[in-house]
Amino acid sequence: MIRRKSRHDSGSSVAVTPKGVTAAGEPNLSTGSADEVLRKHDTSSRYRTDLGWFGWVVGIVSIIFTLYHLYSALERPFNTWIHSAFHLGGGTALIFMLYPVSRRLLNLRSSGNRWMDLLVGRGRGVPWYDVVLAGTAIYCNAYLYFNYEQLTGNAVQVLGYSTQDYVVATLGILLVLEGTRRCVGLPIIIIAVAAIVYALFGNHSPLFQHAGMSWETFSTNMFLSTGSGIFSTPIQVSAQFIFLFLFFAVVLLRTNIGQLFNDLAFRLAGKYSGGPAKAAVVASGLQGMVSGSAVANTVASGSFTIPMMKKSGFKPHVAAATEATASTGGQLMPPIMGSAAFIMAQNVPDVTYNDIIIIGIIPAALYFLGALLSVHFEAKKNLLRGLPVEELPTWKSLLTRIDLLLPLVVIVTTLVVGFTPMRAALLGIITAFLLSFIRASTRLGFRAMIDMLIDAARTALPVIAACATAGIVAGTVTSTGLAGQLGHGLIDLAGGNFLIVLFLVMIACIIMGMGLPTTANYVVTSTVAAPILYNNFDVPILAAHFFVFFFGVLSEVTPPVCLAAYAGAGLANANPMTTGFTALKIAVAGFLVPYVLVFEPAMLLDGPFMDLLPALITVIIGMVALAAGLGGFFLTSANIVERTVLIVSGILLVIPQLLVSGLGAIGLIIVLVIQYSKSSRQRKQAKTAAPQTV
Repeated sequence: MIRRKSRHDSGSSVAVTPKGVTAAGEPNLSTGSADEVLRKHDTSSRYRTDLGWFGWVVGIVSIIFTLYHLYSALERPFNTWIHSAFHLGGGTALIFMLYPVSRRLLNLRSSGNRWMDLLVGRGRGVPWYDVVLAGTAIYCNAYLYFNYEQLTGNAVQVLGYSTQDYVVATLGILLVLEGTRRCVGLPIIIIAVAAIVYALFGNHSPLFQHAGMSWETFSTNMFLSTGSGIFSTPIQVSAQFIFLFLFFAVVLLRTNIGQLFNDLAFRLAGKYSGGPAKAAVVASGLQGMVSGSAVANTVASGSFTIPMMKKSGFKPHVAAATEATASTGGQLMPPIMGSAAFIMAQNVPDVTYNDIIIIGIIPAALYFLGALLSVHFEAKKNLLRGLPVEELPTWKSLLTRIDLLLPLVVIVTTLVVGFTPMRAALLGIITAFLLSFIRASTRLGFRAMIDMLIDAARTALPVIAACATAGIVAGTVTSTGLAGQLGHGLIDLAGGNFLIVLFLVMIACIIMGMGLPTTANYVVTSTVAAPILYNNFDVPILAAHFFVFFFGVLSEVTPPVCLAAYAGAGLANANPMTTGFTALKIAVAGFLVPYVLVFEPAMLLDGPFMDLLPALITVIIGMVALAAGLGGFFLTSANIVERTVLIVSGILLVIPQLLVSGLGAIGLIIVLVIQYSKSSRQRKQAKTAAPQTV
């Protein structure tokens, strides 16, 4: 029932080649090597594939899990708390059955000693202790359903919780933490454990003291209270919206929409200077609308785009960095935004999910514009050309598949007319499913439908675990008042200077986001860092949330822990750290975007259009200057002085003060005149040096 599959056809974007390219150039990376890189750098991809007969058990549980969520979207049979408990219980049980206690067990074969293998959990199948843990996870969450009246009644307020309640709460927290460690990784566990220690012993802390609390109080608040701790907004949103959109992404990939995105990107950008790199940026942006992981998107797209970029002349580390930067930006793309859009809509008052995906278009477009500019100037500096037109997909081949975009159109249309995200996702799933039967290449047989249901459950597991653990962190920050104390401490450190505070919050978000999946990343940064901006300064709450969200996501390409860049380096056979710093350089124009959102609320569609237009023009010009300065090329190669002036001018141009922006514009004009003069002389010299024909 469970079989090993490539990430390319189950949970991430599909990488394909345009017409004629594979035969003409370097071959694509094999599925096996791409999977190997993915499992090395992406914890969520290290699941068991050799399950033996137990594959039937895992498969049946996965199918039931997916069908339950589809049924709940239609009927809503339970309240939010119970639905979230079933969501978490089923997800945690599947995690223990699919993810081993140690990655080393994935490669250990039977030793021949049956009893020792059984004890250790070596060889095929699921070890006995993981079956026990899976059963315990189901029990702890089912306990909430069967004892709902008691846990929500007045008796608990008067008599308190029972010993069994405390045991269940303790087990529930420990199982969430262990499940998250297995399928998400250590970084978020370290943050969660630090939060727990702070909650329990904050009265002994040398910094940011609070009264402290007992384990009994903490555990019941985290696991037995409705709407708080583990069962707070993140896991509720995961249960109601995120799972359905992840299933929608799985169905889309079954219809080969990833191939359409790639072909469209190469048709639009492939023929220009540095075409393969520009196409990689465009394709990753399109695929980011349905992808939930920067690392997975890097490997899936990069297994094709990185060899193409290397073939066209890009250095290996530049090719890897370009793909990593573009794939990371995919987490900023509406309508999913790495699943963070759903939680942001719950966190920001008076803003709906529909508002978030519309507001998010301009910031995401600016990020990708910055990446395209960096790639453009890199290609110009190194005289890199595009692909021949005959090697690109034809417009006819694209138009014959244009119907594959219909599910996305249905999603957007239903949201705009007022449908809930849950209902919109369900209609999108149905549309994509029916659409798959039009072509033989996408038509789903019975086995493919079963695999699709299984894939949906498996794809959601890391998100479920991350949301549950992020709830522990958020609950601790809220209950202890840590966010307020951190804000005052940061302001004191910055001497009250707003720009310095913004810079320190940026650094904090990048550090907190390192190694975290997008959803958990946003939950942590929005809980800890965003209140510093809107509680202590006149920053709109939506701008503050976008600020921390952007920089949390950008941790994927910020050394030293830049997982997307490391994954790209593995595909390109490049130095990981060099790739990381190159990705940071390519993405750095995008680092201006969050600052612009804070300084110019019009960029978040808060105000009249005439306020938006000048701000948009100014930031675009500033990004051009910054990308040119970092790339060392504007109209022609730039020397160190010209590069410095371009970089400084680019930064000054985005500051919304007339004098400051004016200085940036003057610097840019001066360099432009110098560059134009140099370029003219070079053209004349080239024309003079050209051989004369008779």
